[in-house]
Amino acid sequence: MSPLAENIAKVKEAIVRAAREAGRDPAEVTLVAATKVQTSDTIRAAIAAGVTVCGENRVQELTGHLDDYAYDGARVHFIGHLQTNKVKYVVGRVDLIESVDSSRLLEAVDRQAEKLGIVQDILLEVNIGREESKGGCMPEDIPALARLALQAEHVRLRGLMCIPPVAEGPGGNRPFFQETHQLFVDIRNKIEDNKSDINCLSMGMSGDYEDAVREGATLVRVGTALFGPRPPLHRPE
Repeated sequence: MSPLAENIAKVKEAIVRAAREAGRDPAEVTLVAATKVQTSDTIRAAIAAGVTVCGENRVQELTGHLDDYAYDGARVHFIGHLQTNKVKYVVGRVDLIESVDSSRLLEAVDRQAEKLGIVQDILLEVNIGREESKGGCMPEDIPALARLALQAEHVRLRGLMCIPPVAEGPGGNRPFFQETHQLFVDIRNKIEDNKSDINCLSMGMSGDYEDAVREGATLVRVGTALFGPRPPLHRPE
């Protein structure tokens, strides 16, 4: 077994353990391999080793890997900051956009999806730590943005995503995960007719994905724990 395959197996085992500790069905949790700056060959190897969803941060890398058919056999999520002028390169080419964080971006996604005659699945990104350096909608503004998403004809709201602050010690991000999970539950409860669609909660990365699973995550975005330290990015976006 290759080191990559071993890492994937270890992370999946850790997800199963964390889910069972929380009394959850491990099948509720999906590993999203964060493939930022990875080569097409590495992505293919990860899929061959059992990865079923790849998450891409950069539009240029996403389009390059799509053109290279690197994601064949897996679903693709866009998990990075998305500028409105690059929406046309992403909508309709990924299964889920996890990082919609404003009404302006939501409207741009909706317009592009309408042009393509499709409905694009999205998550709303919450700035759960209220950090100026990060994207995401403030928690108190999420209900209004969710209502806008539900009114849009060419997007389908599937849930929420968050990137909490860097944890200060083990378990440091659990309060942020708990707050995001409660926001997720509140949104579902307020939207009875669309509850079946809103079933995705994306939170947790390499350093804290087990805690995220314990707090209700259905998607965990893991890069370094799978691929090791990221190589340098040679091509600026």
